[in-house]
Amino acid sequence: MFTGIIEELGTLERIEHTADAARFTIRGPLVVDGAGHGDSISVNGVCLTVVDQTAETFTADVMAQTLTMSTLAGAAEGAPVNLERAALVGGRLGGHIVQGHIDGTGTVLSVIPGDAWRVLRFSLSDTLAPLVVDKGSIAIDGVSLTVSNISPAAAADQWFEVSLIPETLAATTLGGLTPGDRVNLETDIIARHVERMLALAARTPAAASAASTEPSAVLRSTP
Repeated sequence: MFTGIIEELGTLERIEHTADAARFTIRGPLVVDGAGHGDSISVNGVCLTVVDQTAETFTADVMAQTLTMSTLAGAAEGAPVNLERAALVGGRLGGHIVQGHIDGTGTVLSVIPGDAWRVLRFSLSDTLAPLVVDKGSIAIDGVSLTVSNISPAAAADQWFEVSLIPETLAATTLGGLTPGDRVNLETDIIARHVERMLALAARTPAAASAASTEPSAVLRSTP
């Protein structure tokens, strides 16, 4: 689990492609410090597992599904990446609960500069739109952010906006985004659970009634 507070801007040093996967070597001296084989590190919001490391780099395997769901499929050697180590139990949760499980991608629609901030608008698929709410949390390339505006529910093309302060612009890759760039999106885990619960509750009355008469696993195991 992560918090979405980026610890380091790393560099994607090497990509080795195979038939249905890839192996990434990433430079990040800070996040490698104290990391071990099997540890999790968030790379642009994608949870990857350390399989090898040096004093300043770590290597991780990226499976086909991850490449399909995220922007890592189009990543290039030399690109900057947002890095965060897994959260420590007992530490401060500075952002929100970020799992590193990408829901999909979005595209930068516009960048509006301000005196001390920058407003970015991103496209939102119809699948993810119900999971994003005004003033809610979202992770963009692994960065925990608050949604500052959303499109009307009736709009044909859904979008959302975030307002970025100078610190976020300087400390993450988001400061370099321009219209047309793709980003990894992870919606709030609570919203995903609520969506699933509502979907199950909306099943046909007959199915719901049959399910309600079936004893739970706990009751079935009770002597």
